[in-house]
This record gives sequence, structure tokens and C-alpha cells, in this order.
Amino acid sequence: MSYPAGDLAVTPSMRGKGIGRALLAEVGRVARERGCGRLEWAVLDWNDPAIRFYESLGAKPLKEWRIYRVEGKALDAFGL
Repeated sequence: MSYPAGDLAVTPSMRGKGIGRALLAEVGRVARERGCGRLEWAVLDWNDPAIRFYESLGAKPLKEWRIYRVEGKALDAFGL
């Protein structure tokens, strides 16, 4: 399985070992250290195991927000 550059992910064979929790805890520690007021990330709406995991950490979905993407030819022409 490959992930886009910039994504943080725990590979399927390593899930369930506390790695994701430790990874997010460290990201949260860095965010607090840098004075960030929040931490946000994206998850696909069909990924129920990930959604349950994030909600078990206290994360809440932002239903009023939508994520947009520009890529390929649209990115090449973006802002022209």
C-alpha cells in the first residue's frame, strides 16, 4: 500500500499496537509546544475503523467543512 507524500499512516500490519496513538500524541505534543490552538486532519467518510479510533481519542468531526483539492491540469492552470 502506498500513501501520498506528506501523509502520516500506520501500515495495516502494525495497527493495533499503540503506534497510531503514540504518533498522534507526539504530533499533539509538538502542536502544544508550538502554541497551536488546534490539530486537524482528514479521514475518508467510509473508513469506520479510523473514525472510531479518532473519536476514541476525543476528536470530533467537523461536519460543516468540506475538503477541496486541485491537482493535475487544474493545478497547472490554478491562479492563471
